[in-house]
Order: sequence, then structure tokens, then C-alpha cells
Amino acid sequence: MPQAGTIQWFPGHMAKARRQMEENLKKVDFIIEIRDARIPESSTNPLLTSVGQNKPRLILLSKTDKADSATTQAWIDRLADQNTRVLALDLIHENYRAALVREAKILCAPLIEKQKRRGMRPRALRAMVAGIPNVGKSTFINTLAKRKAAKTGDRPGVTKSLQWISLDRDLELLDTPGVLWPKFEQPQVGLNLALLGSVKDDVVHMDDLALYAMERLMKEHPGAVESCYGITIADTPWETLEAIARKRGWLKKGEVDETRMMRTVVQDIRDDRLGRLSWEAPSDLEASQDSHPGADRKPENRGREDHDQTAASGH
Repeated sequence: MPQAGTIQWFPGHMAKARRQMEENLKKVDFIIEIRDARIPESSTNPLLTSVGQNKPRLILLSKTDKADSATTQAWIDRLADQNTRVLALDLIHENYRAALVREAKILCAPLIEKQKRRGMRPRALRAMVAGIPNVGKSTFINTLAKRKAAKTGDRPGVTKSLQWISLDRDLELLDTPGVLWPKFEQPQVGLNLALLGSVKDDVVHMDDLALYAMERLMKEHPGAVESCYGITIADTPWETLEAIARKRGWLKKGEVDETRMMRTVVQDIRDDRLGRLSWEAPSDLEASQDSHPGADRKPENRGREDHDQTAASGH
């Protein structure tokens, strides 16, 4: 696998958002964490665990229309536990309002029962909507609110402040900016996030992403590469990329246009031109924990909230 510099992206508004999240957690009953179904492990934020105060959590696996369905189901089985519910959703095309309210009531059943015992009429449940950039938080909120309550954009870092959105008598949502953590301890996490667009491209070496992606594709989905580009897999990721470039005519004066080659292949992956692909599976996580004992322990002090790193190390 290509050895890339460690990708880091932690703008100042993210440090501020973390402080705000910590301050506002006491106002909510549970957390809605949105993750990308294609990379459910890489797209979780360990800061949510460290600041979450054991709040019940509803994990929404977004972009399921882009991920392998069997792998997504395996993740649902893996992530659900007594204090965590999991839904896999197409945030744009599905009607998931009723399912969301149902899951919220299951998670918060002890709170609802406590209110009833006290003779109180159960109020609307309050949830903090959190997640890393570009997993679909704003799309989720706007779809539920049936209006443009939150800014959206196919790039990280669009939402930069917190806001309350009242849906109905059942649910109130606190929208939060997409927050990354200061340092990705595993290089593959940064590469996965960058490949699928959760880290700005200007802090990424595009050739690192293309070579990383092609190595994975050649190993796990060679048929998708051959079908999409009409080529035969070569011996190395570079040679396969070069074959694609020559097949597509991405040339300059007879030589391969490397910049176009790298950027176009990465964009093809983001645009799902190679089909529905999952880039992580629960079995990968188990293998990682076997080789790194203690890797499943809760993170502590991954980085101080006052870090303001806007560049990628290795540049």
C-alpha cells in the first residue's frame, strides 16, 4: 500500500464546534451520529465517544445507495448494542421520518417512562446531530424539516455553527458542524476519508489517493475496474492507471497526463462509476484489533480542542 504523509485537517471552526458540542450535550437526550456506509469505521469520530457522556446513540449509515448492501448489513449487526441503534438510509430518496422517531423512542424509553411516572406529558425528544464533514448531516436535516434549514454542499466544512431545528412534537434536532479530530492515528483512515471527500482536496496528494484506491480495487474488486474502463488489470496500480489513461486518451504529446489520470479516477470512484463499493467491512476491524491489541479501547485525549491545523503533514 502506498505510504502517504499523514493527512490532517482540523480548521479553527472545528475546535470551536467541539467546545460547543461539549457544552450543549447536557441539553439533549441522545446523539444521532451520521456515518458514511462505505467507511463506517473511518467516518466515526472518536471525539464523540470522549465527549458523549454515555448518551444513547442512533447511528445512521448514510449513502447506502453507494455501498455494498451485504457489507452494510454486517455493519448494522456489528454496531448495534444495548445503548446504540443503527439505521442504514438513503438520505435523499427514502422517507425515514417514522423510522427515526421509532428508533428515538426505543433509545429513550427509560426517559419517557420516567416522565410518565412523574405525571408529566412526554416532551419532544432532543437529539444532537453529529458527524464528520460530508456524510450528509445537512441533507438529513433538510429532508426531515422539509425546508432548507441547514446549508448543504458536496464538500466538507459547509456547516460552521450550531442551530436548533424543531421537526414536530416528537423530535427536536441540534445541528452541529462536521467535526474531524486533530490527527488520524492510522494512515488508512485519512486516505479513506480523503478518497470519499470528507477532507478537502487541497490538503491531499491526489496521486496518493489514486494509487491507494487502485491497489484496493485490484485486490478486492478487479472486475469493477475492468468493466468500467474496458482494460485488463496490470501487475501494479501504476501500470493499471496508465492503461486506463491510454484507453481513455488522457495524453499530452503522446505521454500519459498524470494529473488528469489521478484526478479523474478518484472522481469516478466518488461518482460511483465503478458501482456500489464498500471500503471497509467488520472483518477488517477485527483483523486490525487482532494485530493491534487494545485498538478497540475508547480513545482518550486524541487532541486538544484548541489545535488549529489546516495543512497536511508530509506536504
